[in-house]
Amino acid sequence: MTVLPPTVAVVGVHGHGASHVRRALDLQERGLATLTALVDPRPADGDVPWYPDLDSLLTRARPDVVVISTPIHTHLPLASAALRAGCDVLLEKPTTASLAEHAELLDVVEQTGRLCQVGFQTFGSGAVDEVARIVATGELGELTGVGAVGTWVRTAAYFDRARWAGRRTLDGVEVVDGVVTNPLAHAVATALLLAGARTVQDVTDVRLDLHRAHPIEADDTSAVVIETGGGIRVSAGLTLCAPRRSPARVTLRGTQGSATLFYESDEIEVVSARGTRRIRCGRVDLLTQLLTARAHAPVALRCSVADTGAFLRVLEAVRTGPDATPVREASVEWAGEGGDRHPVVADIEHWCARVADEGATFTELGAPFVRP
Repeated sequence: MTVLPPTVAVVGVHGHGASHVRRALDLQERGLATLTALVDPRPADGDVPWYPDLDSLLTRARPDVVVISTPIHTHLPLASAALRAGCDVLLEKPTTASLAEHAELLDVVEQTGRLCQVGFQTFGSGAVDEVARIVATGELGELTGVGAVGTWVRTAAYFDRARWAGRRTLDGVEVVDGVVTNPLAHAVATALLLAGARTVQDVTDVRLDLHRAHPIEADDTSAVVIETGGGIRVSAGLTLCAPRRSPARVTLRGTQGSATLFYESDEIEVVSARGTRRIRCGRVDLLTQLLTARAHAPVALRCSVADTGAFLRVLEAVRTGPDATPVREASVEWAGEGGDRHPVVADIEHWCARVADEGATFTELGAPFVRP
């Protein structure tokens, strides 16, 4: 008996969603899946059938897997509809726009018995597994803290690309699109993962310091200090207003050494009594891993909805926290022109590193760009 490969639909095919289309087509070429539908309000080119919305697709066909790469505030209704229709889901990060929505999605997963993988790609990284192994050997000694640094650049065009970009709310709906919750969400989620914090209950406290240099509602330069139930403090210094984009990193500090994960390239730098060494690892694609879990029930998802609870505690703190404070004008210089125009906060790389190393916010450290 011939077993046909699972069918896949991608919802949201422009922008980042295009990468999911490419991945599905790659799996199709390898005989591991069949891309049967593209869903987006804007028509999609090519031979794959196009539908303007998910309801239109589900009334005609039920794909085995639905990949959702849409604005944050649409995640819960779209994922719920797909799960209730009997589909398994790959849902782009962040999981939902609030902690309450996260709980609701958990209920839907439990009620339907379907699989829902969340697109925090670092959860599929072999480097994460290797860091955990190194910590378990005792090479770093007792773990004392985890720090994340993300110093990226986002231009005016980035925030002009969609109505929801850089917004806390849109038309009365919460969007929560800031540096902590979207562009550098991987830094926060990966730091929590390495600290052993996955679920909502694994986070006991969140301190925020949200700022913005772009003319947006949400934050683009922020410090986050998180206390975990395991006693490990996780701190992150994040900005979209650096002079240049640098590789994002998460460092585990121990009493006898450190391990730094450069999660975009799955590389690790270990410094201990053994000396300094660099390790390069691979990663499993989360759509591929979801297909494996579908076919082999004992295989657990690398990033289930429940596994993102700790991150949602942070997102909830951002959602319910105060508006981002404008950075002091004297600390900002603008570079580029037109759509490439972007602010650069003075010495921001230094201050983000201090947040990660010292476990304190910009304000607590006395950063000069912070308004009183």
